[in-house]
Amino acid sequence: MKLLNGAAFQRMEAAAYAAEARQRVISNNIANAETPHFKRSELVFEQLLEETMGPERKLAGRSSDSRHIPIGSNASRLPVAEVVTDESTAMNNNKNNVDPDREMSLLAKNQLSYYMYTQQINHDLKMMRTAIEGRG
Repeated sequence: MKLLNGAAFQRMEAAAYAAEARQRVISNNIANAETPHFKRSELVFEQLLEETMGPERKLAGRSSDSRHIPIGSNASRLPVAEVVTDESTAMNNNKNNVDPDREMSLLAKNQLSYYMYTQQINHDLKMMRTAIEGRG
């Protein structure tokens, strides 16, 4: 039985790690809002996760050892979050493209997402503990 190794729990854990990394990227953008020629960065994870879990699900083989060659779909593998730099825009005369108001709203949104991820993980763990202890 896969309690903590299940796909749903792993996706939630990966999303929490991505939110943590996004916090650092957004904080770096805000810290460099006045730096000449600085280009804002963005962390991409959710789009990559959607692509991996897309509608094109194929039959996948199960492996009993990590050294086995994967068969079929790689939907069970989680994508690695990527940091993408926006080189195409400029907001100021100094070629900086950081909008502090936008970054602060992205920071607040990310904090809410991280809170939701940690609450869901805590809930899942609490439900597992309740099932193991046999309390009702």
